[in-house]
Amino acid sequence: MQRQKSILSFLQKPKIEKPVGGAAVTGDSEAVSEEKIHGRNLPSSNQPIIHSSAVDFSNEIIGTDTPPEKEKRPLFSSIKHKFVKPNSVEKPRDRNLLDSSCDNIFSISNNCSYSNGREKQGSVSNFSKMKNVSDVEKTACQGDKGHPLIIESDSDITGPETPGAQPLIPRLKRVQEDGCTFGFTTGTTADFSINNSKRVKFSQDLPAKNKKDEVASDMPMNNSKRANLSHDLLSENKKDEVASETPMNNKRSAYFSHDLPSQNKKDDVASETASKFDWLHPSRIKDANGRRPNNPLYDKRTLYIPPDVLRTMSASQKQYWGVKSQYMDVLIFFKVGKFYELYELDAEIGHKELDWKITMSGVGKCRQVGITEHAIDDAIEKLLARGYKVGRVEQLETSEQAKSRGSTAVIQRKLVNVLTPSTLVNGNIGPQAVHLLAIKEGIRNLDDGSTAYGFAFVDCAALQFWVGSVSDDASCAALGALLMQVSPSEVLFESQGLSKEAQKALNKYSLTGSVASQMTPSVPATDFVDSYEVRTFIQMKGYFKGSSNPWDLALNQVAHQDVALCALGGLSNHLSRLKLDDALKNGSILPYEVYRGCLRMDGQTMANLEIFSNNADGGTSGTLFKYLDNCLTFSGKRLLRKWLCHPLQDVEEINHRLNVVEQLMGHPDIMSLISQYLRKLPDLERFFGQVKSTFHSSALLLLPLIGSKILKQRVKVFGSLVKGLRVGLDLLKVLQKEDHVLSLLLKIFSLPMLSGNDGIDKFLTQFEAAIDSDFPNYQAHEIKDSDAEILSILIELFMEKSNEWFQVILALNSIDVLRSFAATSNFSRLAMCRPVIVPRSNSSGPTLDMRGLWHPYALGETGGTPVPNDLSLGDNQFGYNPRTLLLTGPNMGGKSTLLRATCLAVILAQLGCYVPCETCVISAADVIFTRLGATDRIMTGESTFLIECTETASVLQNASQDSLVILDELGRGTSTFDGYAIAYAVFRHLVEKVNCRLLFATHYHPLTKEFASHPHVTLQHMACAFENVTSLSTNNTQKLVFLYRLTTGACPESYGMQVALMAGIPKKVVEAACEAGEVMKRKIGVSFRSSERRSEFSTLHEEWLRSVLTVSKAEAHCLGDGEEDDVFDTLFCLWHELKSSNQKLK
Repeated sequence: MQRQKSILSFLQKPKIEKPVGGAAVTGDSEAVSEEKIHGRNLPSSNQPIIHSSAVDFSNEIIGTDTPPEKEKRPLFSSIKHKFVKPNSVEKPRDRNLLDSSCDNIFSISNNCSYSNGREKQGSVSNFSKMKNVSDVEKTACQGDKGHPLIIESDSDITGPETPGAQPLIPRLKRVQEDGCTFGFTTGTTADFSINNSKRVKFSQDLPAKNKKDEVASDMPMNNSKRANLSHDLLSENKKDEVASETPMNNKRSAYFSHDLPSQNKKDDVASETASKFDWLHPSRIKDANGRRPNNPLYDKRTLYIPPDVLRTMSASQKQYWGVKSQYMDVLIFFKVGKFYELYELDAEIGHKELDWKITMSGVGKCRQVGITEHAIDDAIEKLLARGYKVGRVEQLETSEQAKSRGSTAVIQRKLVNVLTPSTLVNGNIGPQAVHLLAIKEGIRNLDDGSTAYGFAFVDCAALQFWVGSVSDDASCAALGALLMQVSPSEVLFESQGLSKEAQKALNKYSLTGSVASQMTPSVPATDFVDSYEVRTFIQMKGYFKGSSNPWDLALNQVAHQDVALCALGGLSNHLSRLKLDDALKNGSILPYEVYRGCLRMDGQTMANLEIFSNNADGGTSGTLFKYLDNCLTFSGKRLLRKWLCHPLQDVEEINHRLNVVEQLMGHPDIMSLISQYLRKLPDLERFFGQVKSTFHSSALLLLPLIGSKILKQRVKVFGSLVKGLRVGLDLLKVLQKEDHVLSLLLKIFSLPMLSGNDGIDKFLTQFEAAIDSDFPNYQAHEIKDSDAEILSILIELFMEKSNEWFQVILALNSIDVLRSFAATSNFSRLAMCRPVIVPRSNSSGPTLDMRGLWHPYALGETGGTPVPNDLSLGDNQFGYNPRTLLLTGPNMGGKSTLLRATCLAVILAQLGCYVPCETCVISAADVIFTRLGATDRIMTGESTFLIECTETASVLQNASQDSLVILDELGRGTSTFDGYAIAYAVFRHLVEKVNCRLLFATHYHPLTKEFASHPHVTLQHMACAFENVTSLSTNNTQKLVFLYRLTTGACPESYGMQVALMAGIPKKVVEAACEAGEVMKRKIGVSFRSSERRSEFSTLHEEWLRSVLTVSKAEAHCLGDGEEDDVFDTLFCLWHELKSSNQKLK
């Protein structure tokens, strides 16, 4: 009961307080202008003096100097005489109303702005003269005829003019209206005497003659003109009337009316969109610490506002600029009545992106665009889709509640949330996870040159946090793997804390991954603080209290804790700034390892093999993920991606998955039954995260205007989660009856107790009954006063078994992925087989034996049928085979396809999926390295050859005997001699030093002669043939035909001339190339003949000969104890190698 009373106390109406006077009204667009009506004097000397720009603005400001909202008042009944020429008889005239809502009277004032529509830089700040604008309002009310302002009447819908509600105003009137606001230049004071202003006469008739340059705002001050406006069209064209709107003096003609102009005009809002705040101009803008953008420590998120400007602000202006000055990187929607408004720089973006009309109104009569509260969600979704961050400043009370505090009280407002593309929870965010990643670079290790990187990332929709670290070299291969695995939507990093190599990796993989990442540099001193401060900060804020694992326990499993903790601190600070403290408190945190006992693939390998995105357009078509993705749930698709990032290495775990896939393939009825249930499941993982984030979070529900909307969404999410879990539990109960399937599944994941008194099935039934009773129509529930408390109690009880619900959701996701593996194998075009994973032993080396291997999706779009091939590397049941394949063949002959197909088959096998082969026997690989394709990165200063060497260096430094290495045409990015020399040296090192499973494709045919007799190398090529082609215009010619068949031996040549003809190079050019090639062969014929003789004596024979010579030179009296035995052991080993080599060659 005590808790209910406390909740109800928040919902009670505030007590009436006595109004506090003494604050000035300075042109707030939302305030009621009662001061103008009653002639109230506006004090100016009692304003608080602000001495520093670094003002500690509160997101919740309670002001008392302006009324809460506009109120209805008579249509100018008391002040209409001020807008009529003296001694004139007032004539009755009609008023044009937009939906009977408002009436506007426009006036022309003294214009002094320059022709480019901007103020002169040396002028006094117009924002500091806002007090003078208020004085004008007061003077106008008292009978001064010098400078009337724009006055608006109120409709039933209070709020500013927006694109959907503003009246159609003639452009001439809008230009003339700007004179009220932009009437100041250097040295000009607020002098509004009639001698320095233009007189305005309002009538119903148009002038009978043309007036030239009547709105040229850059005319001298002493040149004044009279303007007569009416409700009809101007009778003739007016020249140069928009000179102030364009930087060049281009004369144009325009017709003005109460309707929109009949023709499109460029730059029609130039003068009215020029900012009145010179401290927002790019040449003067500063951050909160007074730093200019050219300063390396400039913080673009903050804004410096001059102290004299702050002193003239009203409470509403302080509300807005207090928030905006700390969120310059965020579009701030400011709630005013029934509208949301964007001001100044944000208004420009609203105009550019959403085509909203800019008007001069809003807070302080500045540039603004707006939208009604009913359309705000669609507008925010569009802006988020275009990469913008959007914040909402909501009203914390109604106008009636504000009035109860006093007639001059201002509605309290607060920044309640900030939405970004990387922290989306609701909306159209797609099936894939949206990650926000923070990276912190540590100190380079001088011993081995490695660098530790700490990282932390979050999936806000699922409310999951991960923290970890990785050690990397100058190639940043591991960092690239992290970026490809996480595929972050946004990356946070220190602006001065990353090395050039790390920055290149971020830029490279932000474009290579499936999602283009947004780079967000942060200030080191404020965001990425010391690890000790991070610990104190997390403990003080109570973050990660809702995690099943304590956050410090997750951190203990990280290798480099300090740098990882700094990254976690940077992420936490960023989320706290985005008003996501509830997510930080309730989120689960887990350790993350880039290579956690799995088949390792660095970022470049994933890009080369097109695991998640293709190299053509960056889409998913033609990728391994697309090929395997037959999942029926969004959460299953996300788990499939995680499995693809971490293929298994443990033979037992691989076989557990293969057993389930085989069982499902053999029982199509069970697969069909599983599919029926999975299709009914919502996104349980995200719904569970959203419900968890609302645990002990009720602050937003107290907001008077949006609280009911938020509560309605929470009811819908919770009801959908409960009903979805019922479908999932029903599926698990059905599988319990199929014991042969469930027993295999329980070796992959664990389940809580389903049935019985303590089972979660009975526990879930209680929540179903509560939903049916209290929220029967939970999809569109009508909110009642008691719903907030009921839902809070239900969620609190539901989260008591959060670990059990998480296990159920993970089990359902795993079933979905395994069913997808079975479906992929069942509907394959060619043969698929279960791979045999043999354990690695010391007696036998790594093996790879595939019969009938084919690429699973290389010809998917063309509709062709792939050609199967046999590939054998290492020991197998038929005997010994070399572990290295030296592959040659014609261009376009299928070499790269074979290399990729081999890697994909190994990945599929270690995922626990069937492979595209007739038979497959492999030992598990620890790492896959690839060097494929020819690309350059001009923006990062990397040539094609540099990229080749960088990728090759990673192979040479990290490959082991259990690795699978793919090298395609190494050395082609430089001269022929240098390229061949590098290819030769790299190939020899991998063959004789590493001795891993290696596929080396090349067009350097002398390599085939060099290693023809090497016992660890086998030569094969992609076969081709020629067929005769007869045509009427030419004699019989031969056409090159690709057979795509792997054949024994080396290819005699690459047939580049034939491929050149196929590509469309003119025949005469190709014939000239053939003649030049023959000349080159004759000149270096000696070298070719020498290369031919090398096939009889390989480089390995040279090593053996050197060893024999070294041993023979050792003298007996120089040998120490035991060294003589070593000599005999060496000779015995050489004899054994020669004998084995001779037998293999036979």
